[in-house]
Amino acid sequence: MSEAGGRGCGSPVPQRAPWSLVAATAAICLVSATSVWTVGAEPMSREEKQKLGNQVLEMFDHAYGNYMEHAYPADELMPLTCRGRVRGQEPSRGDVDDALGKFSLTLIDSLDTLVVLNKTKEFEDAVRKVLRDVNLDNDVVVSVFETNIRVLGGLLGGHSLAIMLKEKGEHMQWYNDELLQMAKQLGYKLLPAFNTTSGLPYPRINLKFGIRKPEARTGTETDTCTACAGTLILEFAALSRFTGATIFEEYARKALDFLWEKRQRSSNLVGVTINIHTGDWVRKDSGVGAGIDSYYEYLLKAYVLLGDDSFLERFNTHYDAIMRYISQPPLLLDVHIHKPMLNARTWMDALLAFFPGLQVLKGDIRPAIETHEMLYQVIKKHNFLPEAFTTDFRVHWAQHPLRPEFAESTYFLYKATGDPYYLEVGKTLIENLNKYARVPCGFAAMKDVRTGSHEDRMDSFFLAEMFKYLYLLFADKEDIIFDIEDYIFTTEAHLLPLWLSTTNQSISKKNTTSEYTELDDSNFDWTCPNTQILFPNDPLYAQSIREPLKNVVDKSCPRGIIRVREESFRSGAKPPLRARDFMATNPEHLEILKKMGAASSIDAEDGLRFMQEMIELSSQQQKEQQLPPRAVQIVSHPFFGRVVLTAGPAQFGLDLSKHKETRGFVASSKPYNGCSELTNPEAVMGKIALIQRGQCMFAEKARNIQNAGAIGGIVIDDNEGSSSDTAPLFQMAGDGKDTDDIKIPMLFLFSKEGSIILDAIREYEEVEVLLSDKAKDRDPEMENEEQPSSENDSQNQSAEQISSSSQEVDLVDQESSEENSLNSHPESLSPADMDNAASISPSEQTSNPTENHETTNLNGECTDLDNQLQEQSETEEDSNPNVSWGKKVQPIDSILADWNEDIEAFEMMEKDEL
Repeated sequence: MSEAGGRGCGSPVPQRAPWSLVAATAAICLVSATSVWTVGAEPMSREEKQKLGNQVLEMFDHAYGNYMEHAYPADELMPLTCRGRVRGQEPSRGDVDDALGKFSLTLIDSLDTLVVLNKTKEFEDAVRKVLRDVNLDNDVVVSVFETNIRVLGGLLGGHSLAIMLKEKGEHMQWYNDELLQMAKQLGYKLLPAFNTTSGLPYPRINLKFGIRKPEARTGTETDTCTACAGTLILEFAALSRFTGATIFEEYARKALDFLWEKRQRSSNLVGVTINIHTGDWVRKDSGVGAGIDSYYEYLLKAYVLLGDDSFLERFNTHYDAIMRYISQPPLLLDVHIHKPMLNARTWMDALLAFFPGLQVLKGDIRPAIETHEMLYQVIKKHNFLPEAFTTDFRVHWAQHPLRPEFAESTYFLYKATGDPYYLEVGKTLIENLNKYARVPCGFAAMKDVRTGSHEDRMDSFFLAEMFKYLYLLFADKEDIIFDIEDYIFTTEAHLLPLWLSTTNQSISKKNTTSEYTELDDSNFDWTCPNTQILFPNDPLYAQSIREPLKNVVDKSCPRGIIRVREESFRSGAKPPLRARDFMATNPEHLEILKKMGAASSIDAEDGLRFMQEMIELSSQQQKEQQLPPRAVQIVSHPFFGRVVLTAGPAQFGLDLSKHKETRGFVASSKPYNGCSELTNPEAVMGKIALIQRGQCMFAEKARNIQNAGAIGGIVIDDNEGSSSDTAPLFQMAGDGKDTDDIKIPMLFLFSKEGSIILDAIREYEEVEVLLSDKAKDRDPEMENEEQPSSENDSQNQSAEQISSSSQEVDLVDQESSEENSLNSHPESLSPADMDNAASISPSEQTSNPTENHETTNLNGECTDLDNQLQEQSETEEDSNPNVSWGKKVQPIDSILADWNEDIEAFEMMEKDEL
C-alpha cells in the first residue's frame, strides 16, 4: 500500500478526477499527521535509523547474493543445502510448488526491491538477466494467482521503475519496454484461465498448453479461493493501461463483479472458496485471513489506482460487515456468512497481519493499533508469528515461512502516526531475523517457532516484500532515489505508478454497486479524514490503546476478548452449554443436548457450535498423546548455531523438555545400524552417536550406544531423500519392554536433515550439536560470521511431557499437511487444502504446563479447571443425589453419533433459509 500526495486535509475530492485530485480518502492525508505522535515521545536518532537501514541493506545482500550464487536461475533458494529449488527435482510440497514455474521467480520478484534499496546497478544487471534467461513458455502447471502477483506484478513493477530511471537519464538508457512485452506475453498466457461461465478464473494453468487440453494436466478444477479470483485487478488493469490492450482489465473486472454479486446479501460477507462454474459458495466461513484477504485489499487499492468509486463503495460495504461481525478487538475471528454471529473457528492465521495496514489506508487507526499490538505480543512470545494461533494465543500451526505482512502493517502504522514505537517494533523484527532465521546461505523459514528449527525454504516474497518494507520504515525521503508516494503497492509489494489512473481509460465504469445494496452515504465522504479525529491532541493516544494489550499474550486466557452472542443472555437466559463444560452424567446437560437443533434457530446455532467444539476437544485429546518435535542445533563449524534441524522425539530415554539440553560432538557408530555391540566404543565415548534406522528396534540401538558411553543418540532415516519438509513428524517408540534403563536422549532425523550433519563431518571432522526441546542462542565466542547475533535473549519455552504409547508410530503431525494449507503466499489456498484446514482442531500443539489447567468462562475470566470441575462435581452431586458417579462416562464418539439427526436437521434448515 502507498500513500500518495494530494489536496489538503478536508478538501473535497471530485470523483473520476486525475490522481492528483482523487486518491484514497484516507491515504492522501496520512503524511500530514505524522508529527502528532512525536510530541512527548522519544524519537529514534537519525544515526540509529541509518544504522538499521544499512543493516537491512546488508541482510538483503546476504539473501539476494546467496540466491544468485547458489540458486539462480532456479525459482528459489534452498538456504540450508545451498542450492536452487527446481520443480520436479525436489520432493513435491503440494500446492506450495504451484508458485514455481521455472521462470527464475526470486529474481523477477526482487526487481523493484533493488531500486527501492538504491541498487540501480544491480537492477540493471538483473533486468538484463531476466531478458536473456527467463522463459515463460514452460510445460509446467502454475497457480494463476501466484503467477499474477509475483511474476506479472514483478515484471510490471520492474518496468515501472525502469522507465522512471530512464527518464532521470542516468540508468537504463538502453531500455525499450522489454519487461512490459514479457508481461504482455504472460498476460495472454493467463487469459485462457478465465474461460468459465462465471468469469472466475481456473486456479491453475499450464504456461505452455493452457487449460483443458490433455497435455495441460489441468482445467478440471471446480473451486477457487475468493482471493485467488479477486486479486487480479491491479496487475491486469496496469497491463491494460500500459499497453492499451483493454482485455486484461475487462476480465479482471468481470471476476470482481461476479464475486460482489455472489456475496451473502444479509451479512455482506463472502466465503473462502467458490465454485467457478455455478458461483455457489463451497466454504461458507468468512474472515480477513487466508483465502480472502487480498480480495478486500484490491477493492480499496483498485479505487486508489483507477479512480473508480464503485470499488470504494464495495470495499466500504464489506468493511462495515467485517467490523460488525469479524472484528472482536483485538481479535479477527472467522464467522459463517449466513450466521455471522456464529464464530467458524477459534484460531487465527498469520495472513491477517496485513489487515492493520489496510485499515490505515482506510483511515481507521484505532482498531489497526489494537490488532497490530496483539500480533506484536504474539511475536514477542514466539520470536515470529506462527502460521496460526488460538484465541488464547497458543501455537496452533507452528511454521513461519518469513511472512512480511506484519512488517507491512508496521510500516504503514508508522507512516500514519509517526510514532517511534513502530521503529522499535521494526528493530525487533530485524534482530529476530538475524538471530533465528539467518543461515550461511541466506535466511531459512522456521519449521517450528517453538523449537526454533529451520525449513530448507526461502520464498521469493521474502525479498520482494520484507526488505522493502523494513528499509522504507527506517528511510528518510532523501534516502530513496524516487518519490515513493507516486506509486501504490500491490499485495506482493510491487510498485505501480498512480498516473495509470488517467491512461488508456477505455473501460466502462458503470457503477453496479447500488444495484445490490442500500449504501450508507456516511461511509462515502469524498474528503480526507479529519486528523483531529484520527489523531486526538494527545501524544499518549496510541500508547493508551496499546497498554491494555501488553500482557494479553502472557495470560493463558485473557479477559474480555471472547465475544459471546447477545442472544445467549437476553431475558436472563442461561449462557449456552460449552463442550468443555459438558458432562454426560449431568441430566441437565443431556436435556440441553436434546433441545439443540430442534427447538429454534438459536438452539440450532448452539448445537452446531457445540458439535464443532466437541470435535475440536476430541482432536485435542487425541493430539495430547503425541510428543512435540525436538531440535538438533549445529553449534560448531560450519553453522555456529545458525542451522536448527527438526527432530522427532523418542518415547523413551531422557526427556529434553524436563532436563537440560545435551551438547556434544557427534560420531558415527560401528556398526552404523547400532544393532549390536559397538566395535568403536572409544569413538563414541562422551559423544552423541549417529545411527542409521533399520534392522532392529530403536530401544536396542539406544542401549548399545549407551553401553559404549555415548551421551546421546541421533537416528538417521535410511529412506534416502526423506525430509521433514514433506513427511509427517516421526516419533520413536520403545520395544514393548521396560525402557527405564535408557538414560540418554534419543532423537530422529530424516535423511535430508541427517545428511547436513554427515556432510559437515566430512568437511570438518569435529562437529558439535545441541539436542534440546528448543533452539538456544548462538554462541558468540564460536561464531565467526560477519553478522553479529542480536543482543536479545531467546525465550526458552519448555514443552509438556505427555504419556506415550507402547507402539512405534508415525506421528501424523498436523503441521505437515497444514503447511500446504497456508501455502507460499497468503491467498493461494487450494479449495481442497482449505477444506482440510477447516477440519483441523485449534488445539495448541505444545502448551505450557501451567496453562493446561486453565479455561475461560463466558465472562472471559480465567478459572482453574481442576477446581472448577471439582466444585461442579460437588454441586451436582449435592443437587442430584440419584446420580451414580460410578457410571461410565459416555464416550465422545457416542455423543457425536447421537447428534447426526440434529445436525442434518440444522443443515436442512439452513438450505431452506437460502
